[in-house]
Amino acid sequence: MQQSGNEMVGFGDDLVAPGNKTPPVHTAAVVELQQSGNGEEGLLLARTKDGSLDRYGKPAVRGRTGGWKSGLALLASQGLVTLAFYVLEASIVLFTKYVMRQTNAEAESTFSLWMGTVYLCSLVGGFLSDYLGRYLISIYAQVLLTVVSKGFGLLSALAHALLKPHGCGVIEKLCDPHAPLEVSMFYISIYLIALGNGACESVLATFAADQFDEEDPAEKQSKTSFGWYFFIASNIGRLISVALLDYTESTGNWLPIFWISTGCVITALVFLLSLTRKYRRFKPSGSPIARIAQVIVASWRNRNLQVPSRGEGLLYSGEWEIDGTRRNTDDLRFLDKAAINIPITQVEEVKCILRLLPVWLCTIWSSVVFLQMPSLFTEQGAAMDRTILHFQVPPAGMIAFDIISTSTLIVFYDKLIVPLHIKLTKTQSKTLAELQRIGIGFVIAVVTMLFAGLVEQKRLKYSDGSTKEMSSLHILWQIPQYILMGASKAMVCVAEKEFFAAQTPDGLKSLEMIQSFCCSALGGYMCHTILWVVTQITASNGRAGWVPPNLNDGNADRFFFLLAALTILNLGLFVIYAYRYISISTQMRDGIEEMEEVAP
Repeated sequence: MQQSGNEMVGFGDDLVAPGNKTPPVHTAAVVELQQSGNGEEGLLLARTKDGSLDRYGKPAVRGRTGGWKSGLALLASQGLVTLAFYVLEASIVLFTKYVMRQTNAEAESTFSLWMGTVYLCSLVGGFLSDYLGRYLISIYAQVLLTVVSKGFGLLSALAHALLKPHGCGVIEKLCDPHAPLEVSMFYISIYLIALGNGACESVLATFAADQFDEEDPAEKQSKTSFGWYFFIASNIGRLISVALLDYTESTGNWLPIFWISTGCVITALVFLLSLTRKYRRFKPSGSPIARIAQVIVASWRNRNLQVPSRGEGLLYSGEWEIDGTRRNTDDLRFLDKAAINIPITQVEEVKCILRLLPVWLCTIWSSVVFLQMPSLFTEQGAAMDRTILHFQVPPAGMIAFDIISTSTLIVFYDKLIVPLHIKLTKTQSKTLAELQRIGIGFVIAVVTMLFAGLVEQKRLKYSDGSTKEMSSLHILWQIPQYILMGASKAMVCVAEKEFFAAQTPDGLKSLEMIQSFCCSALGGYMCHTILWVVTQITASNGRAGWVPPNLNDGNADRFFFLLAALTILNLGLFVIYAYRYISISTQMRDGIEEMEEVAP
C-alpha cells in the first residue's frame, strides 16, 4: 500500500505518536514580556514545553514558531508531493506495459520492485532523521525531489523518443521497441523518484507533527485535528491525480502529466522553504537500532555468566526504580545477561520489540495484497469494457473507489462500526481492540481476493476470443473489489499504526515509522518473488501461465485465489500470535500485583 502519503503518522494520542523525540521538559513555561517602543506592554510569548527548538537552537516560543501557519505550509507540501508521486504510481503499470512493451507479469514485477525500493528509501530516510534531525532530512528530501523533478523532466524528454509511432502508448496500441540506452534512462528516472519520495515520505508527517506542542492542551488538540487534515490532504492529492491525470494517461498524453508532476514537486519545495524561520525542531535522538544492538551484543558477551533467579545484581535505572509499575519480565531470559552492565530498562525495551516481531511479520502480508490494486487490478480493468456513454474510464482511475472507501470508513468508524460492534457483542466497549481490527482487515482482504478472482472468471467468460486483450464485461464490475480493498486498508493500516504506537517502548518510538516502511518494502519484494515463482511454474512447457502477456490466454483468477489462500494461512498465524501476545499494559499490571504480593 503506498503506504503512499496517506497514513496518519505522528499526530496525537488518537492516531500515532510521533517518532523518537527529545524527552519533554516538565517545567513551567518561561514567559517573556516584551516592551514596545512607546513603553506599552507588548505580546506575551511563552516557550514550548516539549523541548522543541527554534532555528537558532534556542527553546521555541509559541506565537513565533510552529503552530498552524507552519503546519499548513507542510500540509500544502504534502498534498503536492502526493499528487506528483501518485501520478507515477498509478500509471507505471500501464506505462511499462504499453510504452515499454513489458508483459503483464513483467509490468507487475517492475511495479512491485519499484514500490519496495520506495519504502526501502523511506526506511533509510527514517534512520538518517534520527541522526540529523527531521528538518534537515525534509529539506534534503525535497531538494532531492527537485532533482527528481528533473527525473520527470528526463522522462518527459525521453517520452519523445519512447512514444513512437505517434499516438502509441495507449491500451491496445504498443509503442515501437526501444534501445537499451532508452530503457536504462527510464529506470534511472523512476528510481530517482523512488529515492527522493521515499526519503521525504518517512519524515514529512512527523516533522509536521513537531510543529504542535503536545504539552500544551490547546496545541495538543490542534495536533490531533491537524492529523486528520494531513491525512485528507494526502487523499486529495491522490484524488486529483486520479480525476484529472489518469484520463490523460489513458489517451496517451504522457508528456503533460510528467511536466505537471515536475511543477508540483517544485511548488512543494517552495511551500516547505517558505517558513524555514518558523519551524520547530528537535535535537537528533540517535538510532533505536543502536540501543537494540547494544543489548544483543552485551547478552552475547555475558553468555557464560550467571544471572540470579530474582534479578539481583542487574543494572536498574532510576526510572524503573521510581516508577514501580515495570519489572524484569520472565520471558526471553537470555537477554537478561545484558543487564549486568546495561540498564534493565533498555533490555526490557528490546524484549518488547521481540514480542512484537511475530505480529509484525504477519502484517507484511497485507502489503502484498494491497499492491495488487495498482498492479493486477489495473491490468484487469484495462482488459474490460471501459465505455460509459462517450467517456473511456481510465483503469487506474478505479482507485478512486478505494480512496473514498478508506476515507469514509476512517471518518465514520465511531458512528458505524463501533455501534455495530456493541450491538453484536452486547458489550459497552468503546472500540475494537487494534489486533481485532487487523484480523477483520485480513478477513476483508480474503473476500477481496476471492471477489477479484470471480470477476476475472466472468471477464474470461465474456472475452472475444481474438488476439486482443479485451472482454465485453464492463469495468464497473471491479467497484466492489476496490471498495473492499479500501475497507481492508482502513482496518489494517490504522489499527496497525495504533497498535505499534501503543506497544513500542518510549525509548524506541521512532521504530514505529521504521517498522511501517520496512513492512511495505518487504511486501513489495515478496510480491515480486511470489509472482516470479508462479510464472516459472505455470509458464513452463509452452504454457501461457497464470499471468501471461494477454490475460485472455491465462488464468489470473487462480493467482487471485492463491493470494486468498495465502491470506487465510497468514490470518491463522496472526490469530495464534495475537492470542498469545501479552500487551505492555498487562505486563505493567502483573508487575504491580507481584510487587504488592511481596511487599512487607
